[in-house]
Amino acid sequence: MNHYYEMLRIRRIEEAISLRYPEQEMRCPVHLSIGQEAVAVGVCQNLQKSDYVVSGHRAHAHYLAKGGSLPRMIAEIYGKKTGCCKARGGSMHLTDLESGFVASTPIVASSIPIGVGLGFASLMKKEARVTTIFFGEGATEEGVWSESLNFAALKKLPVLFICENNFYSVYSPLSVRQPEARDRVAIAKAHGLYVECGDGNSVEEVFRKTGEALAHIRAGIGPAFLEFTTYRFREHCGPYFDNHIGYRSEEEAALWETRCPLKSYVDPRAEEQIAAEIKAAFLFAENSPFPGINEWQLQKESILCVH
Repeated sequence: MNHYYEMLRIRRIEEAISLRYPEQEMRCPVHLSIGQEAVAVGVCQNLQKSDYVVSGHRAHAHYLAKGGSLPRMIAEIYGKKTGCCKARGGSMHLTDLESGFVASTPIVASSIPIGVGLGFASLMKKEARVTTIFFGEGATEEGVWSESLNFAALKKLPVLFICENNFYSVYSPLSVRQPEARDRVAIAKAHGLYVECGDGNSVEEVFRKTGEALAHIRAGIGPAFLEFTTYRFREHCGPYFDNHIGYRSEEEAALWETRCPLKSYVDPRAEEQIAAEIKAAFLFAENSPFPGINEWQLQKESILCVH
């Protein structure tokens, strides 16, 4: 599989979402991964279809890289009943069980214990399956991160923790959130995990280091933690650029543009194929029906029954 084709595909899909978002047909928030595609692709191209993936609010790239249905993802963002969650979740709640993408969840760090639970279930069932958990560096400020590392290491769970460090939690840089000397990789190592860090804008490096970590996990030795540095080009939530509002500089953004994971990739045939796929996906979403009132009522009643 071509790393660069998959990264380009994700980039063009999210650019299409950005371009169409002002039409007001997509009424849920969107958190775009433009600039961070190498982590999603480099990790997921090492995974088997039977492996699980869990992600957070910025999940489009992970969902697509794991093989999630593009038409059903766009339909979900459009609030249509053909969406991957039947219009009940929107952009931040994606699932495609056929491809092994179990869930994305918007609460910061909540993907971590869910993924550890999946890994524990696989261990109990004696399944040859790895669960990969994607999260940002902000999630490592939550107590559940340390608790989950401890439990995963204790039980030698088949879990791969992937930290995408893009340096910002909404508008807050690392300097106001974590002590300068805090080393997330060292913390994970102290919990007994296999650890590594690397350049998240180099898909080859991500692919190689993920493969090495997965070999460790599949050998039954225990879980692994990988941290990759990367950078989001668009605003925290939404389709636009936001360098002008002051929390990061134009100079910083320009520097990371030179490190874009797709900066040297040109393939007109790929562009044509991807454009056709995107056009068909949006047409599918636009032509799909909204859920009926009875379907929403059934959903409401099921929620009330659970509680």
